Amino acid sequence: MSLYSFVQGFHFEQAPLGTRRLLLTCLLDILGVAAGARDNQTSSILRQYAVEHYPANGISSRILFDGHRVHPLGAAWAGGFCVDSLDAHEGHFTSKGHAGATVVPALLALADAYREQGHAISGEEFLSALCIAYETALRAGAALMATAPEYHASGAFSGVGVVCGGARLLGLDEQTFRHALGIAEYFGPRCPMMRLVDHPSMLRDAHGAGAYAGINALLLARAGVTGAPAETIESSEVAAHWNDLGERWEIDAQYFKPWPVCRWAQPALTAMDALMQQNHGIDAENIESIRIETFHESMRLQGHAPANADEAQYALAFPLAALICRGRVGPDEVTGAAIQAEDIRALSARVEIVDKDDLSSRFPEEILSRVYLRLKDGRELSSDTTAAKGDPSTRLSDEELREKFHRMAGGTLAEAHRKAIERQIAELAGSPSCASLFELILSGDDTSGGSLGDRAAAREAALS
Repeated sequence: MSLYSFVQGFHFEQAPLGTRRLLLTCLLDILGVAAGARDNQTSSILRQYAVEHYPANGISSRILFDGHRVHPLGAAWAGGFCVDSLDAHEGHFTSKGHAGATVVPALLALADAYREQGHAISGEEFLSALCIAYETALRAGAALMATAPEYHASGAFSGVGVVCGGARLLGLDEQTFRHALGIAEYFGPRCPMMRLVDHPSMLRDAHGAGAYAGINALLLARAGVTGAPAETIESSEVAAHWNDLGERWEIDAQYFKPWPVCRWAQPALTAMDALMQQNHGIDAENIESIRIETFHESMRLQGHAPANADEAQYALAFPLAALICRGRVGPDEVTGAAIQAEDIRALSARVEIVDKDDLSSRFPEEILSRVYLRLKDGRELSSDTTAAKGDPSTRLSDEELREKFHRMAGGTLAEAHRKAIERQIAELAGSPSCASLFELILSGDDTSGGSLGDRAAAREAALS
């Protein structure tokens, strides 16, 4: 099947049942992360940036969980940066990256603008476009990683998925679509990801840039700008990544993070969590030292004394210490005042992180770590060699994923608002319109106090 045929002919109901369920989970996961990230420093800066530099003119979109109307390019910047600023979104092995943090905010911006112009979009049509965007972004990422010598951030490939999903919503002809793909690839931000790992900053995994690149490519191609071909799609060198489109689903290989920190830190946190459950009474006061054995890329995270949220989330020692001291690692532990908490930082200083050849040799096919504790009473505890919880082979249950959504969004959205979002996503495939969901996630209500969450639920009932 050609890519254009897939984009224009695929319907959400044609995907396998497990894939459809997984996509709905991905959407809920991304929205929970976006809600939890809404008020942090990065998100606040980018919302203001979008309002000042991308005012609405002929077309407009609402900023995610904010409500301000700006140009879709501004909404794409703000939405991508928002989700990227809390490192809890789902990811994918073969592409070594993430699609949802780009394609969800970008397609929401595009669909909101399209609806503002009077076009109706059913829930099934939006999910079809979103499924197309995820699948093609992940395949473009796998193709890029197979052909490029350097490890690039996710924004380098996820804009291609935005073009594919956007082309479905906009009904682009094949020639315009082909040029949009070429533009998105050519202008894709091939960011050096290991520089970000070594020197964390707000730039993160370039999801804001990827969302912008995808929307920008669609607008340029519709205006008549040429840009074909996209080599990560049309080159014979990458044909194997596209030949089984519509038959095999890369989405099925998605993983989910229990904690909002780098994927490479997750195995060690999983191992530590298991030790705490198996040995009650472990706390910061009775730990003499902690040794983490891991693979080389994870070892480079280090992060014993982060100065800001970016360093705290691209760290290993600090979030592991936070898990022990607080019993959890959520938005508050990696974006708030807890970053400077004396007890967490004191325990973090007692963490040693070492690169082990046996674990490095199994990366990236396997992402593994081990944790050793020396207690002040002389006991020594050790974990098994551990994979991250939430991988395809160690899946989080539906209940754990719902709990994560509420945990991430709980500081921003009232319970009634969160439950309304859950319901709308669960019912989206059969809904004649995505208006109810959009009102819940694109409004500017501050529901942290609770009362406005009831208004959100009332809006949902009125729109249904």
